[in-house]
Amino acid sequence: MNLILDGIVIAGLFAIFGISHSVLASNKVKRWILQKYGNKIAFYRLFYNLFSTIIFLAVYYFSPKPDVYIYDLDYPYDIIILILQILSLAGFLWAVSFVDAKEFLGITQIKRYFNGTYNPGELDERLTFIVRGPFHYSRHPIYFFSILFLGLRPQMDFFYLIFFLAMTAYFVIGSKFEEKKLIERFGVRYIDYKKNVPAIVPYKIFTQKYTGEKNEIT
Repeated sequence: MNLILDGIVIAGLFAIFGISHSVLASNKVKRWILQKYGNKIAFYRLFYNLFSTIIFLAVYYFSPKPDVYIYDLDYPYDIIILILQILSLAGFLWAVSFVDAKEFLGITQIKRYFNGTYNPGELDERLTFIVRGPFHYSRHPIYFFSILFLGLRPQMDFFYLIFFLAMTAYFVIGSKFEEKKLIERFGVRYIDYKKNVPAIVPYKIFTQKYTGEKNEIT
């Protein structure tokens, strides 16, 4: 009974993180901030990332962690899983390399604010439609490799299992909210991309490569 309650608490805490993260990332909230504070919304992305990190760490810290193991792989299976996890990390870094890290973190927005080139119509970030590299095969390759990295564990305890399931749900649900903004920004081009490229799992990798766009679109 205690284990079930612990599972509910863990899932509930991470649900709070996911909901708050998605709400604060919504265009509705951003437009309210733009209306209230004008081009100072350039600072919002950095605030959003810092706040989300603090909430995530707090949720992780305060979640119950019962001493219950789901599995603990023996040699050589633990080494095989570890190698796969390292490969998934390499894939994650490959996918991230196509993203403007400073824009994602909120640094370039602040630079544009101070040099007078910030466009408030961008809200808190300059959205980029990326169709290169892994984005040919998955609309969200960063989420795909993150799920693999988190799930490929030589050792799995009860807390981490719930954490993994919660984060996977967050990636899946969050990707749908993210795509609403991309469709709003890029219209039929993104709709065409969405029709031809899988959302997260690149199951068409051996049968189809998206070639509708050659470069990034901002």
